[in-house]
Formats: sequence, structure tokens, C-alpha cells
Amino acid sequence: MATIDPQPGIMDIALYEGGKAKVDGITNVVKLSSNENPFGPSPAVQDAVVRSVHELHRYPSTDHASLRTAIGEVHGVDPERVICGVGSDEIIHFLCQAYAGPGTEVLHTVHGFGMYRISALAAGATPVEVPERDRVTDVDAILGGCTDRTRLVFIANPNNPTGTMIGLAEIERLAEGLPEQCLLVLDGAYADYVEGYDGGARLAEQRENVVMTRTFSKLYGLGGMRVGWGYGPKAVIDVLNRVRGPFNLSNTALAAAEAAVRDTAWAEKCRNDNTRLRMILSEALAEHGVPSDTSTANFVLARFADKEEADACDLYLQSQGLIVRKVGGYKLPNCLRITVGDEPSVRRVAFCIGQFKAGAR
Repeated sequence: MATIDPQPGIMDIALYEGGKAKVDGITNVVKLSSNENPFGPSPAVQDAVVRSVHELHRYPSTDHASLRTAIGEVHGVDPERVICGVGSDEIIHFLCQAYAGPGTEVLHTVHGFGMYRISALAAGATPVEVPERDRVTDVDAILGGCTDRTRLVFIANPNNPTGTMIGLAEIERLAEGLPEQCLLVLDGAYADYVEGYDGGARLAEQRENVVMTRTFSKLYGLGGMRVGWGYGPKAVIDVLNRVRGPFNLSNTALAAAEAAVRDTAWAEKCRNDNTRLRMILSEALAEHGVPSDTSTANFVLARFADKEEADACDLYLQSQGLIVRKVGGYKLPNCLRITVGDEPSVRRVAFCIGQFKAGAR
């Protein structure tokens, strides 16, 4: 009997593991493992979700026009160059599906988001990993890693799980230096946490080889709703819409996302609270002898002496009902990624790490 095999590359995909949410034997845990907004979506979003139940029997819009218009008005972008997806993950998948494939390469940095590799392999392409410099995107390493087979370059800016970012001048230098057949994808999942940063939107308007992706899962508190968007040259967006399912977003998701993007006051509050609490967390960790790079996102990457100490701290935190993220899969075995929670959570995790460093086990 013939063997029914999947496409090449599929079996090379290691299943993505989300942040842990439970600890056996412990109730009322504090989850700081998935970079979720601890304050949740705004009241306006909750109202929109409730109203949407009256339309559950209706198919959603196929063109997402109302949401794209809202995104355009709030972010100052052209709605005709916006595509919406099931989280920014789906936009990443569209890009690989449309522009990569067997015989091509998709480049990402060593500590880059895990979905880049997964989506590249799913498309039959070869993922290529390049080094970073002290956990920061290295433009020269990326340019040096490009070949005539490179079709996509993914960088998250700010990066997950490091929290670091590079400036616009470096991004422009990267875009200018890429091979002519290559698209630069600026993953802006955490761009909303950086005051005055457009995530690369202007560059995506000015250049034919730049695409930006964004999400509603982080600042807007819609991780459970799964909505993201992309922005780029009209020709690229046209291609992506040809592989997008016509009903990929539900009525409820569309309504929630539109309400979220229009509630700019809530977004500003969440951004300001995150900035303040992130500083409290990083300074407290430093006082306990746990360094971290300057983060521009809603998490801090805590660095320990070695993998053994990081694992021991993780287990101690779990015993105290605190769940953070081990990032050995991102080749950072001596680190723990800690989401910036609300103030009680931030102070509690900092205190417990201090207790651990003082000898508690």
C-alpha cells in the first residue's frame, strides 16, 4: 500500500508551544507567560462583542471594509493597502504561502518569533537563521545571509522574546540592501507599546519591498479574538488577498477590533501603564542581580547565570503560583521572559525572584 506523505517540510515543523497557563496543584495562578494585556479590552470592545451576538447567523464581511477604514483613520494609513487576518500570524503565513516555496529561503534572526520558521516550512521553503548582536537585530548579518534564493526577511521590531529594537535608519539600510527579489517583513506586534513609532508604516508606503504586520492581541487585549492586519504595497496586498479566505474573520472579531482601534484613550492608558510597570519590574530585577536588556515591549527578558539557575527560578515561581515563559526554544536557555502584568503581579513576581536569589527554593 502506498504511503500517503505530507508536503516536504511539514514534518520538520516542531509544534508551537504557547505560554503555560496552569500549574498542577495550584489554583489562582498569575499568568505572565503570553504577553497578554493584564487590563483586557476596553469597555467599548466588550459592548461591541455583546451587540455582535445578534448577527451570529450572518456571514461576515469579505472585504473587512469597516475595520480597514477605522485602521486607516486611527493610524493614518491607506485602507486600500490594509489586509486583515486571524492575528498577524495569518498574515505571516499568507506571505510565505504567496512568496516562498520549494527552492527558496526565508530568513529570520536567531531569536526571532517562532512562527517565521513554521510558516516557511509549511510553504516548502528553507528557513535560514542569522545571528543577532547581543540579542539585537544585526542588519549586517541579515544582509550577509541573503542569497539569490532569499524571498522573505522577517524581523520583529520590537523583537519577541528579547524586547529589543533597532532604529529607523537601520531598517532603511536593511530595506535598501536586500536583493531585488526579496520582501522585508516588519513584524510590529509590539510596535503599539513604543510611543511615536509607526511600526514601519511609512516605509511600507515608500518602498515596494517592505510589508508591515500588526496585531490586536497585545496592546488592545484581544489575544483570544485573533485579529491582525498587514500594510504594504498595493501589489503585495492584492496578492495576499488572493490567498486569504473570504470569511477569515468573524462578525464578532471584526466588531471587537474596530471598537478597539477607535478607543484611543484606552490604548493610551494601557501603553502608559505598561511603560511605568515595565520600569518597576526591570529595576527590581536589576536590584536582585538579574539583568535584562532595555525592553520596548510588554515583557522583560530576565537573564540568569545559566540554564540551571533559570530552570530553578522558573520552578520556584511556579511553586508561588507565578507562571513565566521559558525561552530555551528561542536559544535563550538562561533566560525567562516575564510579561508586564498589573501592579500587584509585577511587584509579586519581582519579590519572589528576590526571594529566590536570596536562597529560597
